[in-house]
Amino acid sequence: MTTVELTARTCEPCEGGVDPLSEEEIDAMLPQVDGWGLADGHLGRSFDFNNYYQTISFVNAVAWIANQEDHHPVMDVGFRTCSVKLWTHAIDGLSENDFICAAKINRLVE
Repeated sequence: MTTVELTARTCEPCEGGVDPLSEEEIDAMLPQVDGWGLADGHLGRSFDFNNYYQTISFVNAVAWIANQEDHHPVMDVGFRTCSVKLWTHAIDGLSENDFICAAKINRLVE
């Protein structure tokens, strides 16, 4: 799956009952979301900005994506930085939804 294919997809509701992505599946999808990495079972990336206004604009845009996809990241917001962590809470692991959101978030800074 390519980055373009990920951004064209929509998150599917996940209420549990499915397995998280395997290490092999994660390794295959990770190259499609530039700048993102794995830490403690989460997909994460930090973004740097020139000022607070740009940071908050980014946060608001991520919130809009999260609302549209019904898939909500954890964000740590600073003056010129925002760290974003994604994982699928219902399965306590990563799903395709996490990669869809990461790809859409990347489009905000391309």
